Amino acid sequence: MILTRFHVDLSSRRVEREDVDPVEVRRWGGGKGLALPVLLDRIGPSVDPLGPQNVLILAAGLLTGMPFHGMCRYGAYARSPLTMGYGESEAGGFFGPGIRSQGVDSLVLTGRADETCYLWVQDRQVSVIPDPAMAGMETGEVMDRLRDRHGDCTAVVVGPAAEALVRFACIVNDLHHVNGRSGLGAVMASKNVKAVACPSPRALPVQDRQLLSELQRLFAGWRDHPGAMGLHRYGTSATLMGLNSMGMLPTRNFREGIFEGAQAIGHEALTDRYLIDRGGCFACAVRCKRVAGGGRYGADSRYGGPEYETLASFGSLCGVDDLEAILKAHELCNRLGLDTISCGMSIAWLMECVEEGLVDPGDAVVSGFGDPEGMLRLIPMIASRTGVGDLLAEGTHRAAKRLGKGSSRFCLTIKGQEMAMHDPRGKVGVALGYGVAASGADHLQVPYDTLFTNPESFACEAVKPLGILESMDLTGFAPSKVAAMGELWKIWGAINHLGGCYFVFAPRSYFPLERIPDLVSAMTGWRTSLIEISKMGHRGHCAARILNRRLGQGAEDDSLPLRMHQPLPHGPFEGRPIDPGEYRRALEMFYHLMGWDREGNPTEHTRLALGLPLD
Repeated sequence: MILTRFHVDLSSRRVEREDVDPVEVRRWGGGKGLALPVLLDRIGPSVDPLGPQNVLILAAGLLTGMPFHGMCRYGAYARSPLTMGYGESEAGGFFGPGIRSQGVDSLVLTGRADETCYLWVQDRQVSVIPDPAMAGMETGEVMDRLRDRHGDCTAVVVGPAAEALVRFACIVNDLHHVNGRSGLGAVMASKNVKAVACPSPRALPVQDRQLLSELQRLFAGWRDHPGAMGLHRYGTSATLMGLNSMGMLPTRNFREGIFEGAQAIGHEALTDRYLIDRGGCFACAVRCKRVAGGGRYGADSRYGGPEYETLASFGSLCGVDDLEAILKAHELCNRLGLDTISCGMSIAWLMECVEEGLVDPGDAVVSGFGDPEGMLRLIPMIASRTGVGDLLAEGTHRAAKRLGKGSSRFCLTIKGQEMAMHDPRGKVGVALGYGVAASGADHLQVPYDTLFTNPESFACEAVKPLGILESMDLTGFAPSKVAAMGELWKIWGAINHLGGCYFVFAPRSYFPLERIPDLVSAMTGWRTSLIEISKMGHRGHCAARILNRRLGQGAEDDSLPLRMHQPLPHGPFEGRPIDPGEYRRALEMFYHLMGWDREGNPTEHTRLALGLPLD
């Protein structure tokens, strides 16, 4: 199978095509597998994340665009301006299948255009098109302009926040799918690229249609699976009430795990009062995306609707029980181009600073937790770096250093990236995933411990092909659990290389893990195995760690925020913090299982086994 990279030097507008060696394709797959070999070759400690030497890569997964549910994902990769290390952010939707339909598997962007431009991808060609009028436009305005010019198309765009170089600015795909994490929107804007667009996708041909039809029939049972069908009915919003009942809903900047206003912002309120439609991604029947809007703020449904992460980050995390304000916050972030997780976390950090007397409410433009009006005022200020928004635009790690006064106590970041809306004090496997993720705190590294507490559950049965045969204690670091998280980390990473969605695959959803090799075979014609595919994920994780090591990160950067070592005040996990010694021992165990040294760096033996650089 031949994959192609298109190298675009924006400074000279030169475009070169590279056919990736078939051995490299099989070893690495797509997605981050197409990005990491390039980043390892080009990125060093002297590269400014917001300078022309940084490399921004957009890459589709190996199976992205095949006519099967969930095979829609692509990623953005670069040195992150938020963490100064490896940055990655994936998204679904239609853009990944779109570029593959045009014969482009990966775009490698270097240099900086001398004026605002966009890239048009069609018929195995990439054109750099100057368009200074796009400068400063919101994401919706950019999409209007592209569709007026090119007709029906799919595009990734950046908004004003990226042009202001907000360190957690995101890349927005068709206005309601988002590459949120790592601040890669700022990297794209620093290159004077406002958008990358292509015609809407069509399904790619496969090698074995009979096998594909068999797999389609297998997945037809998804409607009888509660997890998959729940995603169709409520999207990820149902997570909010579930976590609240378990005492693990991040509330008031993770000070608490139960929010008294949860019902007012949960899935039933969203569905009953504001849901307009159920959106989805290319070729997927699950249709887990929410399309919501209205309310007194007139939230525009064109920008989709809030996922769980957004409901929590602008809701319980900020002490806000006003769903209409959360809908507007979601719209503003997608319109201006801000990661809702880091944005909500930055505002919650400021709210706590106000309540603790470190910042005057007048300067903060917010009175503390539970101030929806102040929260909404802050979002455009962050996007434009106005007033206190300039401080928050740096991310909470830098903001706390700049403010001082002990404000770092309220900062919940790992490697400089804000934690997502999952409290690892009630599911410590997530803590391991947060800690070892090369891109910083990332909630998509491993399936959550909560799936594996019942030995007779679907999830526990689903992971037995990986050799995981025991259920898990939520708050313990038993060796068997650490080993299980290592195997899950590998296969979760491999699904990323393939371009698959976790909402299709077991254990989170319905499609069996042991049939993944058949999906790969149907698309590529390869005779493969779960072992080979899992090794692909392991290779990607190790390569990202090698890159981070070159960029100055080590084992100390795998540490958890101070608050995770403090107990929750009430609920089922009351008085049970993550013990720092137990966490460190679990990390060391994890390192050993992954073939890393005590600093979390892949050993020479591991590098040889995975075909990675020895330096």
